[in-house]
Amino acid sequence: MLTLSSAAVVAAVALIVPLTLNLARIRVPSIVVEILFGILIGPQVLKWARLDEPVQVLAMIGLAFLLLLAGLEIEFERLRGKVLRLTSVAFAASFTIAIAVGYLLHADSLVQSPLLIAVILSATSLGVILPVLKDSGQLDTPFGQVVVAGASIAEVVPIVLLSLLFSEHAAGVGSQLALLLMFLVFVATTALVISRAERSRRLALVLVGLQETTAEIRVRGAFALLLLFAALATTFGLEAILGAFLAGAILKLLDRDQDMTHTLFKVKLQAVGFGVFIPFFFISTGMNLDVRSLEHLSILVKVPIFLTALLVVRAVPALFYRSLAQRRSQLVAAGLLQATSLSIPVVAGRIGVDLGLIQSGNYAALIAAGLLSVLLFPILATPRLLASGQPRPARRTRQ
Repeated sequence: MLTLSSAAVVAAVALIVPLTLNLARIRVPSIVVEILFGILIGPQVLKWARLDEPVQVLAMIGLAFLLLLAGLEIEFERLRGKVLRLTSVAFAASFTIAIAVGYLLHADSLVQSPLLIAVILSATSLGVILPVLKDSGQLDTPFGQVVVAGASIAEVVPIVLLSLLFSEHAAGVGSQLALLLMFLVFVATTALVISRAERSRRLALVLVGLQETTAEIRVRGAFALLLLFAALATTFGLEAILGAFLAGAILKLLDRDQDMTHTLFKVKLQAVGFGVFIPFFFISTGMNLDVRSLEHLSILVKVPIFLTALLVVRAVPALFYRSLAQRRSQLVAAGLLQATSLSIPVVAGRIGVDLGLIQSGNYAALIAAGLLSVLLFPILATPRLLASGQPRPARRTRQ
């Protein structure tokens, strides 16, 4: 018999976390605290909640919504010209370093799959970077644009690689590549159909008329597109996260008609995602972590190793941005921000555990490193970004 008791506990935690952070004035990303609370209420500590079917379903939808909103964050207009060239070269260098680090870790028996760990280490959390750049006044500067573009690539490519190389339904790289191309053709065709349908004056009037009623037609359409792409991705032998991400990217590309689009469309999607489903994903992630393995020194020492690897892989390629940086402090800040990563390690690590490529203890250490990156790196980067906005002091001339 299905029960909603565990789901109720998770929902209560999702409510308590932001209230606690705000009342205590603690400047920590809520997803970090949600994972920690998930560990606390889970089967390994207080045992208040368990990963039953309702929690798993809500968490699965939460993951899909997380990737949908990630797709909506991609700044396509920034991915062009010099910015695209710089960020593409920088990511290629980052992934090369990641593969080298992966094989070093594999040689020391720290990881089982060098390629999977390379994909994980090469990823960046764009959703964490954007608020930091915006608050520091760097978002619309040439330097801020290249950082956002670099983070966008470092979010898109790892998701594609995960579906291409590490899907549970994989049948060889060649077959997966063919299926990926077929799926992309379907996505492009769907986008074209939606784009042409939006040009219909009659349909436009219907959409405008329904978007502020209980129909919430745009939100329903986005949710239908999300589930359609996620379901078809698995049908094509790919990961559902790729379909969810592409659904967000398609909405971002199509959602440009100011006459038709309601200004609160994205806000409504964020309200549904972050207000309802996404907390279930992060809290259930904490509930599912093998935290007891961190009691062993052999696992605990991997946390700083993974954190250092993350910093090396993503921070060093920031040197490619020096032509757009005014100060060295900006390059340091860019490296720290690009090394901030949690969502992809959580998702990819879970896939690795399911495929037998990552041990549960190593997964816990990897998530701990991701938590530390989200906690520490933006804090260390912010003063450097703020300082970079100040004019350079005049050099003294020798008498």
